[in-house]
Amino acid sequence: MADTPRLGIPEHLARDMSMPEQHEYLRARHARPALSRRRALTGGAGALAAGAAGALAGGGGLLLAGAGTAAGAGAGTAAAATAPELVGFTAAARVDGSLVAPFGRHLAFGADPRTQMHVSWQVPFAVRRPYLRIGPQPWELGRKIEAEVRSLHTPSLSRKLPAVDQFYLHVGLDGLEPGSTYYYGVGHDGFDPASPERLGTIGSFRTAPAAPEPFVFTAFGDQGVSYHALANDQLILGQNPAFHLHAGDICYADSSGQGREWDTYDARVWDQFLAQTESVAARVPWMVTTGNHDMEAWYSPNGYGGQSARWSLPGNGPDPRTAPGVYSFTYGNVGVVALDANDVSYEIPANKGYTDGRQTAWLDKRLGELRRQPGVDFIVVFFHHCAYSTSTHGSDGGVRDAWLPLLAKHQVDLVINGHNHVYERTDAIKNGEVGRPVPIGATTDPTRDGIVYVTAGGAGKELYGFGLGVKDSYEGHIHDHDTILTFHWTRLRLPDPDTVHWSRVRYTGFSFLAVEAAAGATPKLKVSALAESGERIDYFEIQRSRA
Repeated sequence: MADTPRLGIPEHLARDMSMPEQHEYLRARHARPALSRRRALTGGAGALAAGAAGALAGGGGLLLAGAGTAAGAGAGTAAAATAPELVGFTAAARVDGSLVAPFGRHLAFGADPRTQMHVSWQVPFAVRRPYLRIGPQPWELGRKIEAEVRSLHTPSLSRKLPAVDQFYLHVGLDGLEPGSTYYYGVGHDGFDPASPERLGTIGSFRTAPAAPEPFVFTAFGDQGVSYHALANDQLILGQNPAFHLHAGDICYADSSGQGREWDTYDARVWDQFLAQTESVAARVPWMVTTGNHDMEAWYSPNGYGGQSARWSLPGNGPDPRTAPGVYSFTYGNVGVVALDANDVSYEIPANKGYTDGRQTAWLDKRLGELRRQPGVDFIVVFFHHCAYSTSTHGSDGGVRDAWLPLLAKHQVDLVINGHNHVYERTDAIKNGEVGRPVPIGATTDPTRDGIVYVTAGGAGKELYGFGLGVKDSYEGHIHDHDTILTFHWTRLRLPDPDTVHWSRVRYTGFSFLAVEAAAGATPKLKVSALAESGERIDYFEIQRSRA
């Protein structure tokens, strides 16, 4: 490439910048005077700036987890620690609260889904005293619980983009009853969700049961904002899932995703995404992790300050301040682990090694804990970059080197990835080879056969494809290939050719996973993939042998 300056840095230097180096450069280039960035709160805009709230008592045994006191594990502290622009609302932007409607509601579990839930939302302007109401019926909402404010300022990072101010609100609930339905509304001075004219804004959620019972969860990656993304959301809602897993590349505010100094991001795309997703995420916990398009260097040295402002996640990973997308939770008989593959990726190394090995060490410990935990039959791990895929990005050797030995050691049952915008599913893989073929409709046992890896990257962004001469192969349209020529990324960031036998199902179309979990004498995971049309394109079953 030509050695031409981009935003003032020669390209031969910029292409090797880490995320902290990009953050330092952007801060120096776009810094605002401290006074304008951290204006004093006036006129009752709220006593909560990000990182300034403590735990407050709520009604009915509920507790609000303010900044520094996450529900269960300190979620909410990450925003203050990683995002210097998370400041209080400014008086200049404040308007009449009756004219400001909350939007973009999204839920997420705390560390214990039986008793903890985070409720998050957005307002387009600064408001006075934002709060949440909650109760057992839509007409019986309890006392107000004050919300934590996390605001973001994004400067004009290119001539084509305006500066943007965004306001995110969060309440962490603890002390909930397992297996119970709650109704909630979000508001502020001038907008009371409990008033008769606002009852249409009431949302609901259900906590995890105290003992395992059948449930469904859904999953995909690489959604963005599109009609296809919206169609997938509506189909997911029809599955009545207990929760949804989003395996990174959430909204594509950063359309490049290369982790380079010249990557810019349009913060307004987050507004579009959260509005699009609200119809599902306001009632289904939307559990996200980070992809390469989710690193936004302006907000924090590791690129996740924006994520910390917009999401409240369980916060029980190795360090929620720096790795908010790394966490775990247990729902019924399934343990779920979210990982940040940017930390180990060979393909896109801007954040490679940022946890200094802590994430991988935590993964080993946490998988062991889950495998020993009474009542946990299955472990599902999800992250962005593909361990095994034959599509455009291929497979990431960094993921394989760092995590595959641990996934095998603890006999993980299912791995879900995104990154490649297709649906692809492997046979059961053991020691890097096919441990057992798993054709459509088959049953596999991870204790004997190995692990099935699913790429579910058809959530709504532009689709990829497979190699020359490689046909799609899915339910009703089977075209098996004995071998497929593909590649994996090496430590030197070079594609190394592979000839593989493990690519079992391939579908070039928008789709998502629906997984039905059953406990009891014969616990099962029934895994299905559904196309945007609602047509099933793949299904298989996971059963574990009892010791």
